[in-house]
Amino acid sequence: MYVAVKGGERAIDNAHAWLAEERRGDPSVPELSIAQIREQMALAVNRVMAEGSLYDPDLAALAIKQARGDLIEAIFLIRAYRTTLPRLGNSRPVETAAMACDRRISATFKDLPGGQILGPTFDYTHRLLDFKLAAEGAPPQDAPQRPPEAGDVPHVTGFLNREGLIEEAPADDTPPPDLTRQPLELPAERALRLQALARGDEGFVLSMAYSTQRGYGRNHAFVGELRIGAVSVEMDIPELGFAIEIGDITLTECETVNQFTGSKTEPPQFTRGYGLVFGQTERKAISMALVDRALRWQELGEDFTGAPSQDAEFVLSHADNIQATGFLEHIKLPHYVDFQSELELVRKLRREVAERAEAANTSRQEAAE
Repeated sequence: MYVAVKGGERAIDNAHAWLAEERRGDPSVPELSIAQIREQMALAVNRVMAEGSLYDPDLAALAIKQARGDLIEAIFLIRAYRTTLPRLGNSRPVETAAMACDRRISATFKDLPGGQILGPTFDYTHRLLDFKLAAEGAPPQDAPQRPPEAGDVPHVTGFLNREGLIEEAPADDTPPPDLTRQPLELPAERALRLQALARGDEGFVLSMAYSTQRGYGRNHAFVGELRIGAVSVEMDIPELGFAIEIGDITLTECETVNQFTGSKTEPPQFTRGYGLVFGQTERKAISMALVDRALRWQELGEDFTGAPSQDAEFVLSHADNIQATGFLEHIKLPHYVDFQSELELVRKLRREVAERAEAANTSRQEAAE
């Protein structure tokens, strides 16, 4: 047994060395720096930060490099590192109405105070390979600039709220549960569901959102507003007696406007779906808002249609890609004892079938004689 363990350790060390070699690739090609990944693969960095629950672009870029571009592995690395960090305190809720927007669009109102800001987006590009990028030549032209808008940028849903046409959630100062410190418990309140969706796998949340648009949940939505930009983070400092700004973070926020015919307790009005994610992660934010709205069927008095996106236990139990990866990939590990027991069972069953067939054949021969 000792020899097997020793040999296994040596094989693992060799595998790690080979992994490092493969990670580096051809030594004649310049090595990627953390700064290059952070600046030129920003959307991948944003996803790792969002699903890793840690806002640090440099660490996310490091994780991507270490994981050879495997974003789920990078998210795993960030989550593992996050558990080693002490918590110094809680920030105040960020004010997204005061966001310095790089992108702000609405599918419900054309003319917005402050205007629609298309921002850096693939939405209006042709999906054609740009071979000029392969030339690695001249840098791109500078984009036109204008002075930033002064003052806050109000949310679009506020216009509907003036007429009472959209639901308004009552203010609640109750501290929300913390999914990063306590395991998920069902039934989950909306604050906990939003946390799980915010750090859920983008592909899974996207597929759930897509299913709602295809009729599984009857969730027809408009993008009331999608905004991306920097917001200030503030913390209350007890020794000072007031809050101080500790930095800025980039967020993507999406509010959807959904149809609602009313119920026994609620008048006909629009309802909301909400998504908020680290970085420029608009596909995830929109998906999150659609799934959030689908999961609210019970509190809004709607019928449960059996759609997967309405089933909180199904969605929340399968959204986390780290849990999914761990459970999926554990089957690569040795299961020799389990398999041998099943192998012996199958052999035994086959012997029994063969014996019965032989006995039946013998009976037929005796009857023929």
